[in-house]
Amino acid sequence: MSAALAHRALGTTGLRVPSVVLGTSSLGRRLDAAGAAAVLRAAAASGWRTWDTSNEYGDAEAFIGSALAGVDGVDGDGVDGDGDGVLAGTVQVFTKADPVPGSGDFSGARVRASVAESLERLGLDRLPLVHFHDPERMTFADAMAPDGPVRALLELREAGTIEHLGVAGGPVGLLRQYVRTGEFEAVVTHNRLTLLDRSAETLLDDCADRGVGVLNAAPFGGGALADDDGPVRSYHYRDVDPVQRDAVLRIRAIARAAGIPVGALALRAGNRDPRVAGTIVGVTSPAQLAQVTAWAGADVPDDVWPELDAALPDPAQWTGELGR
Repeated sequence: MSAALAHRALGTTGLRVPSVVLGTSSLGRRLDAAGAAAVLRAAAASGWRTWDTSNEYGDAEAFIGSALAGVDGVDGDGVDGDGDGVLAGTVQVFTKADPVPGSGDFSGARVRASVAESLERLGLDRLPLVHFHDPERMTFADAMAPDGPVRALLELREAGTIEHLGVAGGPVGLLRQYVRTGEFEAVVTHNRLTLLDRSAETLLDDCADRGVGVLNAAPFGGGALADDDGPVRSYHYRDVDPVQRDAVLRIRAIARAAGIPVGALALRAGNRDPRVAGTIVGVTSPAQLAQVTAWAGADVPDDVWPELDAALPDPAQWTGELGR
């Protein structure tokens, strides 16, 4: 395995994750079976063997299940195989519980059904880690109710159907509430630990204090921090404002002066934080995967980081504790 993908402990779960975790949202929503198989084959061959998915990521779980079973030609060494399913013993899959698509039903009963669907699609008997996904879709009180989704997930953990419980969402203040319950062992935060936004700092402190593992997602902010040139149009799923655009241009200038791709700086910014176990990155082609692998191994001189800190927008421009 490349040193760039060296593993770290995910909090106190006992799980270990590489510095780069394969995100499958776009893979499940944009690719067909053959395209997804090509990406998963390349991921396995490149050492990307922790995959993050969700019940609502289109066909992602079904594609992963096919890969684990070997029916798509992915073998344990990442080359064309014979369908013996040997990847099932070498790939670690994390998924998320979601409401009924389009209905808003995020009840305890729905969570149990969501997990059952994931197990069937993935072809697994149990799941190492399941996240309560985007809890901002309901109130904290409803989520924690005796018949609510969190109680259902806790019961599934007690039964051994899932081994560890996490929460994955947006608003940092809300995620901190869940962490403080003491029931969650891992957190996924997105768009809030980047070269433009450090809103997740308080969450990371809470997690470190409690031994909760952290996975950082969307280090490129939807693409603004992956491009060395070209127009700066959006960040965090919305149009950039002038402050963000100016900051991106400053970051690009720093990258050019250092001879390092902007994407490498963006990826390494989160991974260099000891409170972060790994960063989730979505790719939709073997070429993108190879690029991100190269970024993960890029050598970044120490004197670049103070320059990037100086380019960080003022906290008033960050998403903040309550931002979506």
